Amino acid sequence: MKEVPLSKIHQQKGARMIDFGGWYMPVSYTSIIEEHNCVRNHVGVFDVSHMGEFILKGPHALELIQRCTSNDASVLTPGKAQYSCFPNEKGGIVDDLIVYCLEKDVYMLVVNASNTEKDWNWLCKHNTMGVEMIDISEKTTLLAVQGPDALTVLQQLTEINLSSVSYYSFIKGTLAGIDNVLIAATGYTGEPGFEIFFDKIHSEKIWNAIFETGKKFDIKPIGLGARDSLRLEMGYCLYGKDIDDDTTPLEAGLGWITKFTKEFNSSNILLNQKSLGLKKKLVGFEMIDKGIPRSHYQIFDNNKRMIGNVTSGTHSPSLLKPIGMGYVTVENSKQENEIFISVRDKLLKAKIVKFPFYKKKV
Repeated sequence: MKEVPLSKIHQQKGARMIDFGGWYMPVSYTSIIEEHNCVRNHVGVFDVSHMGEFILKGPHALELIQRCTSNDASVLTPGKAQYSCFPNEKGGIVDDLIVYCLEKDVYMLVVNASNTEKDWNWLCKHNTMGVEMIDISEKTTLLAVQGPDALTVLQQLTEINLSSVSYYSFIKGTLAGIDNVLIAATGYTGEPGFEIFFDKIHSEKIWNAIFETGKKFDIKPIGLGARDSLRLEMGYCLYGKDIDDDTTPLEAGLGWITKFTKEFNSSNILLNQKSLGLKKKLVGFEMIDKGIPRSHYQIFDNNKRMIGNVTSGTHSPSLLKPIGMGYVTVENSKQENEIFISVRDKLLKAKIVKFPFYKKKV
């Protein structure tokens, strides 16, 4: 298994380590619920250095991105980022990603760890215009500092006015005495916070500085377990569970990142799907009967007809109830619609609800 630069520190902190897509990663340090609540109420730090980062540069870099992604990257200016996906030849999703415009004709793509090689090969296949591509994944550390106190903690480590960095914007500067750190107002938790990218040789120095500064805010390291429960409460898709090569962005509720104002891989297929109407749709649901929904559990309607499958499910630490996501037939996808989840050969009642499951109290 591959190891992130801070792997030994995670083990020293007593993390429970697992194989996650070929990476030796911390799933939890104390408990998933404790770590989940820490991010919702205070501040936590995720080491997500297993993610892939590619630099694309040159006069045709945008052209390549426009061809390979569903969103319209032409609207990006230096310092801005956008969520997008790579559609495949049949309209499915190769991967979801974030595109960062570093400067004119220079972009960074951040992709899922398990898909790094797949995504690189996909881009290479379509790079017929001589775009310079550099894979910086191996030398990049990525930490996500998330929670209500994230800004206050990081602000003490930089002279950059972090409150001026709006959502899906970023800035480069000095953090904890280290230059050339990219600080992005992005994240996967539904909480305010930042994702910070820097050369892996500075991993321990920046990690230690963040935790020293965050002591009075009860800062904690957070594992992949809480990362999953936090993103699920927000209704955020996880590649390999809620989206994959056989699901289209339209079916996954990602029409907002599917822009038909340009041509891209399989845009004609997706436009045709949009005009003909969807057959299945990703929905969120809350359990009414007692039981935890899990991936691949079958979903039924009132007449005990199978109408779909669960893709993600858990007991929500914030809502104190079981929640899940899954694909159902469009005619059964209306909010408040009653459905049944097959759990251990029993049909348990649930209802379809609007995303996100968790809404911040004002």
